[in-house]
Amino acid sequence: MTSMLTYTFKNLPNTSKWALQFFVRPLSCSSQLQAAPATQTKSKKTLAKPNIRNVVVVDGVRIPFLQSGTSYKDLMPHDLARAALSGLLTRTNVPKDVVDYIIFGTVIQEVKTSNVAREAALGAGFSDKTPAHTVTMACISANQAMTTGIGLIASGQCDVIVAGGVELMSDVPIRHSRKMRKMMLELNKAKTLGQRLSLISKFRLNFLSPELPAVAEFSTSETMGHSADRLAAAFAVSRLDQDEYALRSHSLAKKAQDEGLLSDVVPFKVPGRETVTKDNGIRPSSLEQMAKLKPAFIKPYGTVTAANSSFLTDGASAMLIMAEEKALALGYKPKAYLRDFVYVSQDPKDQLLLGPTYATPKVLEKAGLTMNDIDAFEFHEAFSGQILANFKAMDSDWFAQNYMGRKTKVGSPPLEKFNNWGGSLSLGHPFGATGCRLVMAAANRLRKEGGQYGLVAACAAGGQGHAMIVEAYP
Repeated sequence: MTSMLTYTFKNLPNTSKWALQFFVRPLSCSSQLQAAPATQTKSKKTLAKPNIRNVVVVDGVRIPFLQSGTSYKDLMPHDLARAALSGLLTRTNVPKDVVDYIIFGTVIQEVKTSNVAREAALGAGFSDKTPAHTVTMACISANQAMTTGIGLIASGQCDVIVAGGVELMSDVPIRHSRKMRKMMLELNKAKTLGQRLSLISKFRLNFLSPELPAVAEFSTSETMGHSADRLAAAFAVSRLDQDEYALRSHSLAKKAQDEGLLSDVVPFKVPGRETVTKDNGIRPSSLEQMAKLKPAFIKPYGTVTAANSSFLTDGASAMLIMAEEKALALGYKPKAYLRDFVYVSQDPKDQLLLGPTYATPKVLEKAGLTMNDIDAFEFHEAFSGQILANFKAMDSDWFAQNYMGRKTKVGSPPLEKFNNWGGSLSLGHPFGATGCRLVMAAANRLRKEGGQYGLVAACAAGGQGHAMIVEAYP
């Protein structure tokens, strides 16, 4: 295995110098995946700040996250978003007229409903007087929707926000080629038969080649899976390490699903089909079965496979966010405070997926906390290799000093507190909706486990990242 990884490393393009520092540091995933004894949660200070409104999440829901091409395949994105909004209204009984603003995140937009937040809100019965807008920031689009809402509340512009996200990977826009689009537009402007015939004479068969959307970086033309493979090799994360972590994610998700812990999931009666009640991507396997899969991106020596990657997912989520005083006035018992948050951005070539490494120490410092203060970690799992590489980077003084401008490492999260109810590898990852799932998982875990602080973090395309502190409501 070592020689195979060495070969992969030598033949990967543009691997950073820092890779050498980690290639000789093996990660014993087996030992890391063993849960350490639970620690006693101690009482901690609150993160309330003077002269700044407390922002709370009252509750949040999501329709089941499904593998693309399954039960949601004949719907449109606003159908999923509308279902999430309807589920939130049913769960919270919030009067529609008290909602000041609605914000949704999405990544691959349906051109007919480019402002999917508005179309979903109207479909869910919200007043046409309630403004709504859509944001996009790759895999942290829902995070951006939430924090935009936090800003509107903290500044006093709004009291009640609904934030969410949606993605429908079953039906993505496929365009004509640019040459074909240009000809069609010019034909539409042509005024005479001669002009039309002249344009048509320029038509070539290759004009009909479609443009498919690619899950790749525009600036580098590299797929995210390819980047994950290079990152795993650079940090010496083995195939076995990755498969073990993926198995952990699926096993914990199955356990949480069976025990009813995924309480944010609301049923969705799919028009013309069955009522969907649970995520369908949770599939615990065995290391033996996972080892049979071939590399998905760098062949034949890559380590990223379908088994240790998140899958294309359809789904939507929604959260009810309020100023604390407004929530209490309406008779709600909030679930959590939404506290400090940060956004970060790095080199999209070699550090595409290291957002959590850069964002975590910044948000902890902003909140005046340390890793030991965090009771529940919820990180987005794009790939097993991405998570384990972030663990190594976070636990390296050398990386902190040479690449982050920091004196010491922040330390890696203890696995007994990390993604305990599964993650994106198993629950699914609808690009625009995952952020709300992460926050609600942290909030619900804090309530269930008796902790006070949760830390949510995620990487995103473009080399960006996000982290937020969630504080349990007393």
